[in-house]
Amino acid sequence: MQDKLTIKQKIFADEYLIDFNATRAYKIAYPSVKKEETAAQAGSRMLRNVKVKKYLEAKTKEFEKTAKVTKDQVLQEFVNIAFADITDLVEIKGSSVIVQDINAVPKELKRAIASVKETKYGLEIKFHDKVRALENLGRHLGMYVDKVEHSGNISNPILESINKQLMNRNKQNE
Repeated sequence: MQDKLTIKQKIFADEYLIDFNATRAYKIAYPSVKKEETAAQAGSRMLRNVKVKKYLEAKTKEFEKTAKVTKDQVLQEFVNIAFADITDLVEIKGSSVIVQDINAVPKELKRAIASVKETKYGLEIKFHDKVRALENLGRHLGMYVDKVEHSGNISNPILESINKQLMNRNKQNE
């Protein structure tokens, strides 16, 4: 059995590794597919393809070795962002906001900070996208399942025959 990917599968997999967006990757690999829904369903199926899965796993391991980054480290960063709390960085006293000395801020909280800039109203502190971090953690934990809905009638004569036999047997046993 051949374990090589087709050219289209390889394009899909390489594109998927950029941002983990199966819909976008599928549309790049198969540009004739224009409908978002079709690309989403096909992209989801492509991720379940054994050859594609093996390729993605191998590339991920290769990346971990060369970048010296592990899945656990990435997950920890998502946790840092998802559970960062602004009240660990600032204290509100009346109408004043007092920012902690940056040296006193835990490194986990520092990693959740996207930017700090001074405006005419004072300091503006922005955190990385908390909702996105929570979504990624939820996906990793299996909280979200890609759901594909099919409509239409599917006729399967074998199943219909088996169902009839079972119904007849049940009626005879009554």
